[in-house]
Amino acid sequence: MRLVCISDTHNQHDKLELPDGDVLIHAGDWTGTGTTKQVISFIRWFASQPHKYKILIAGNHEVTLDKPFYDVNWSRFHPKCPHRSHELKSYVLREVGINYLEDTEIIIDGVKFYGSPCQPSFDSWAFNVDRGLPIRAVWGNIPDDTDVLITHGPPHGYGDKLACGERVGCKDLLDEITSRIKPKVHIYGHIHEGYGTYDLEGIKLINPSSCNEDYKITNKPIVYDLE
Repeated sequence: MRLVCISDTHNQHDKLELPDGDVLIHAGDWTGTGTTKQVISFIRWFASQPHKYKILIAGNHEVTLDKPFYDVNWSRFHPKCPHRSHELKSYVLREVGINYLEDTEIIIDGVKFYGSPCQPSFDSWAFNVDRGLPIRAVWGNIPDDTDVLITHGPPHGYGDKLACGERVGCKDLLDEITSRIKPKVHIYGHIHEGYGTYDLEGIKLINPSSCNEDYKITNKPIVYDLE
């Protein structure tokens, strides 16, 4: 099964050249601030790709899809008027051919994929969860038998270093994937500077962030053949 991995395209998806594969995976941040126009543009593009299966999670920039957050914070992002968060989520969920995962799973040809948009609190954007017990509870819901884990944020120490040198990945996520879940592959984005692949105790870690730290599309999709 060939996985084609992308992330953090930030409204520039039409600049990508996608290789062939069986499963196209986007690990979040496909918009700028999740406006109606941005969401519809991306979903139409994503659905039109030729890959047999398509898996999508949200990132912290899809603010309208995190309804509890958006209901309180909409004016920070869209000061003129709020977008209809519930209707946008329904639009994404009903799009034929796209598997949208939000702390949920899907099995494709015997391979279990699990996706979560959550990440430890970071600049007060969407799907933020406090570090410690709250984020551990989120990761604790990931099934033990997950083959391919997709999160928006990275584990600590692997593709999580900012340009300033600070590592912002989640230590609790790292503990879960190494001690309990042990997926074959973990795909994530969020930290553009961390683009690349990493190996961790037999787990392939992939940060396929398409944009660099200046929000310019510079990085190619990452292809991984799952055996």
